[in-house]
Amino acid sequence: MEKVKKILAPTDLSELSKAGVRYALSLAKELGAEVTAYHVVDFSEIQQYGRELQREGRATATFPLPAALVERYQIALAQFVADNFADLLPSVTIREKVEVGRPDERIVQQAMKDGSDLIVISTHGRTGLSHALVGSVTEKVVRAAPCPVLSIRPSGHEKVAQEAAGPTRKSRKKPPDLLEPSPL
Repeated sequence: MEKVKKILAPTDLSELSKAGVRYALSLAKELGAEVTAYHVVDFSEIQQYGRELQREGRATATFPLPAALVERYQIALAQFVADNFADLLPSVTIREKVEVGRPDERIVQQAMKDGSDLIVISTHGRTGLSHALVGSVTEKVVRAAPCPVLSIRPSGHEKVAQEAAGPTRKSRKKPPDLLEPSPL
């Protein structure tokens, strides 16, 4: 067995995904590996955001360019990492990357491109109809990954899985505000 040097830690910036990223960072600390925290903005997320803007009357004739969109999510990912894993950051080398696409496909491609030795990913615990309709990004990654995949089930998964299976307006992850100027 080869030493694990590169760990890919996909996240959708949700509460559930924190467990996978934390596990990846903790493992990297123990092994002396580096971690790439990786967020894929999927097309349905972009469409949902557009619909919310229209409902709020904030839709404009122009939509941010992909580069601007990725920049906003890069800021959101950096904030997610800083807010949730500050205790591990001083002792782990971490890169952050954001791309647009289908999460399962992009995660597999990124693992190949980086030469990742391991993917550590949270499972959201969907079951029944929700699982059948939405499928599981984790399952698809496991099937196609070029390296081993460690699936992490967050603690308190029963309650959280119910929320993930049927997001309400209140619990749905909201993307960064694309209409506000960037702090950069």
